[in-house]
Amino acid sequence: MKTISLMMAAALSLAVMGCGGKHGQEGAEGAALAPVKAALGTVVEVAEPRPIEVQGVVMPEQESFISSRAMGPVVRVSAAAGDVVRKGQVLMEIQQELSHGQLAQAQGAKAQAEAALALARRNHERFQKLYDKKSCSELELDMARMQFEQAQGAVKQAEGAVSAAGSVADESQVRAPFDAIVVERMVNLGDLCAPGRPLLRLQSRTGRRMQLTVREADAPYIRTGMELPVSLDSRPELGRLTGRVSEVVPAADMATHTFTVRVDLPKVEIMSGLSGKSVLPGAEQKVLLAPVGAFLQTGGLSLAALVDAEGKARSRAVTLGARRGDQVEILSGLKAGDRLVTPLTAPIADGTPVQAN
Repeated sequence: MKTISLMMAAALSLAVMGCGGKHGQEGAEGAALAPVKAALGTVVEVAEPRPIEVQGVVMPEQESFISSRAMGPVVRVSAAAGDVVRKGQVLMEIQQELSHGQLAQAQGAKAQAEAALALARRNHERFQKLYDKKSCSELELDMARMQFEQAQGAVKQAEGAVSAAGSVADESQVRAPFDAIVVERMVNLGDLCAPGRPLLRLQSRTGRRMQLTVREADAPYIRTGMELPVSLDSRPELGRLTGRVSEVVPAADMATHTFTVRVDLPKVEIMSGLSGKSVLPGAEQKVLLAPVGAFLQTGGLSLAALVDAEGKARSRAVTLGARRGDQVEILSGLKAGDRLVTPLTAPIADGTPVQAN
């Protein structure tokens, strides 16, 4: 009997100790999860065009490969790469003997044709008078008329030859067709020039455009006259420029299935050939946005403190997208209407009551 009493006493003592331990744990947890006051932000869903990034290259407004129809060696060079030239300025000279000799030949042929025309005219007039007096046959008059008309054609042909030879002779002096900068010189003093051989490459000093390569799937979203943001990879100090679409090539490249789009740039001092990019407005899509301050970066993760329906904090790992001013795009981890603690300066334990300021 005494043994049973001792066992009951021990069990009662353990029960009392267990009750006391449970109440102590609840008290400690209640102290750890004290309510916090914080401002709350809401995840919102907005509809906006899907941004499409395209690559491009800066091109000059005008570019020309200068050549000459005159043939001969280069006897004088007046321009080098990097020189700024004016319209009509002489850039180089080609030996003139050959082209001037051809002009002299054409002029001599013209003089012969004019002499033959004068003779044919007098002969035609003579046979016309004889025919009027019935002193020659109609066939003789027709032959005289034919010779006169042939002489007229020969003179016109000679005049054309003189004009062509003169224009070729004028090209012995190679001149700039517009105000430009010399980008490249392909010949040196003494090199032989031939018709069609490039001598110089010129680019306009003012006016730049971005030539974009656009996928065929994105082509419907672009049109002439629309404004596009443009940025240059090597000139970040220029920030984001605003260009206007001036031309959309109406045919796709058969190899790459892309369209060429030219965007006029504002007046800025930039070199051609620089790489850059632009953003096209694509199809409309739904995007989740939340305040930037609602996220804490820690351990390579973006954490948010979500306030549930009971007003308690719940930690969430979130995948963020691009920043839009004081908002940031949410790719995963939250939904529209979720309430977040903002600004979140330190992690908040799950279950902590949150009171909105």
